[in-house]
Amino acid sequence: MLDRRSFLRALPLGALVGAVTPHDLRGMITHPEPRPDIDGRGVLTAEQLDGFPAEVHEIYDMVREVAHVADGIGCGCGCAAMPHYRSLLTCYHEGGMAMGCAICQGEARLVYRRVQEGQTLDQIRRAIDARYG
Repeated sequence: MLDRRSFLRALPLGALVGAVTPHDLRGMITHPEPRPDIDGRGVLTAEQLDGFPAEVHEIYDMVREVAHVADGIGCGCGCAAMPHYRSLLTCYHEGGMAMGCAICQGEARLVYRRVQEGQTLDQIRRAIDARYG
C-alpha cells in the first residue's frame, strides 16, 4: 500500500499513462544506441522509492544491474513524449514513469530475463517490439 505522499507523487504519471494506450503506440518504439560506459547510477534508490511495494524496488534493482542494455531499449508506454526521455533506462531515473507504469515495468522484466539468458541487444529489441511495439 502506498502512503499519501507516494501516491500523490505517482498520480501525474498515472494520468499520462492513462492518456496513451499501447494500441496508440503500436510500431512506434524507437531503440536508441546505448551509450558507452553507461551504468545504473541514475536509477532511483531504495530511499527514493520509500513507500512503494517490494516488487517495484526489485524492478529498479534489475534495471540498475542491466543499465547498459536498458539504455538501448525504447519504451512503448508514452515515455518517449516526455522531454527528458532517452531510453527505457530514463524511465527509472528521477521524473520517470516506471514507479507506476506496468509497461515500463514489464519491459524491464523482459530485458532483465533476456540478459540473464545471454541474449544480444538485437534479440532483446525484437522481443520488446513483438510484445510492446
